[in-house]
Formats: sequence, structure tokens, C-alpha cells
Amino acid sequence: MDFIICENPKHSIKLLKNLGIKKKLLSLHDYNEENIISKISKNNNNSKIALISDAGSPLISDPGYKLVRYYIKQKYYVTTIPGSSSLICALQVSGIPINNFVYFGFVPKQDSKRVIFFNEIKKINITSVFFVSGKNIEKSIKNINEIIGQREISICKEITKFNENVYRGSTNTIYQKVKEQRINLKGEFTVVLSGISKKNKKNIDDKVREELIKLLKKYSLTEAVKIVHNLTNISRKDIYKAAIKLKDD
Repeated sequence: MDFIICENPKHSIKLLKNLGIKKKLLSLHDYNEENIISKISKNNNNSKIALISDAGSPLISDPGYKLVRYYIKQKYYVTTIPGSSSLICALQVSGIPINNFVYFGFVPKQDSKRVIFFNEIKKINITSVFFVSGKNIEKSIKNINEIIGQREISICKEITKFNENVYRGSTNTIYQKVKEQRINLKGEFTVVLSGISKKNKKNIDDKVREELIKLLKKYSLTEAVKIVHNLTNISRKDIYKAAIKLKDD
């Protein structure tokens, strides 16, 4: 190995010392990736270069995409050594179907962007997985509970690390635990959220109709439909049709 590209040399050097590896370290971030490519391109001939991350797996919500793409275009041999990734680990221990899933990266910090983020996930019929920082987890769980409604959820805290913990249950159950501070919110989280498949969609039964009748007396048609949708995950279209019929009867 000629040199090693890493995120933070202060973190990487600890591991390398334990392995007895002494190589030049270059720090790579999203904002300097093109500069690093320009710098190392002068030493391409017969060079062996490694890319490592501080935690998890390189390129998974970490820098390195432009670097890998550059070497592929230059027709250099690019390979990977599989390592621990919280994305895959969280899916494996979630207890939620993972034969098909979508990865969304980090949940936005800004309130308005976070609402848009979860409204997009709400449309997904397969399992979703995403990262959440400790500072953002409480608001994110609240948004999931209010915007997406009842789903099966698994929250993995510090997966593969010393303080690893996994919390599983319904979105409402997990939200209550967060509100009551029964979940330690320090660290980073990987969240796995079940999708709504067509065969699992709920139908409008007598209980739902009774609830609709009560709500229509207090709220507008649109508001009543929204409340029932959030409580049951029945499609808005089906609830709307039922509400119109109830109003006409």
C-alpha cells in the first residue's frame, strides 16, 4: 500500500498503529474530494491506494464516490474488502422483511425538509432504512408517528459498537418510549421501517365507519379523512369515499 485515504487521520492512525501499518494518510471529505483526486492522480502509476472510513463502510453516506468513479473511468482495478455496515446490520436484526428495501441516507435536520422526507417515505410499499443523529431522533420519531402512522419499526443505536442497543415495536410504542425518555438518545441511529404492501392494507370496517361518523361531527371532511388515515393506514381515497357515503346517508 502506497498511501491511505481516510476521513480523519486522528481516528485512523489508532487502528493502523495496532496493525503495525505506517503509511501516508490523506484526509478526504465531500468538500475536498476533487482536490484529493487531483493530488493523487500524479502518483497513479503502479500505486496501491486504500480508502477507509471512520466507521461503517466507505461511500455509504460517506465521501468516496467521486474517487471510486475516477479510478473506474481511468480503468484502474477497484475492489472492496467487505466490512461492517450499520445499514446491513440494522436490516439483519430488525425482524422486518428485507428481501426488498430502499435506503434514504440521513434524515434532514431542518423541520420542513424532514416533513418532506417522511412524506416521501410514506408512499413506499417496501421496507425503508435511514440514518438519524441523536440530536434529530426525537423529532424524527414524532414525525414518523404523525405523518406515516402505524408501521413496524426497529431503531438500532450505535450498531456494532460498545453501546449497541436495538428497540423494536410499532411506531406509536417507540414514540411513547422516546417521550418518556426510556430510550437513550445519545449516539447515532439506524432506523428500519416496514412498508405497506397491498395484501396488508386494511379495509374499512364497522369500527372505522363509527369513528368516521364521530369525527365528521367535529371536523371537516378533509380533516376527518386525514385523522382516520393516520390512525389506520387505510388509503385516503378509500376513506374519502366512505366519508362521502356516510354524509349522504
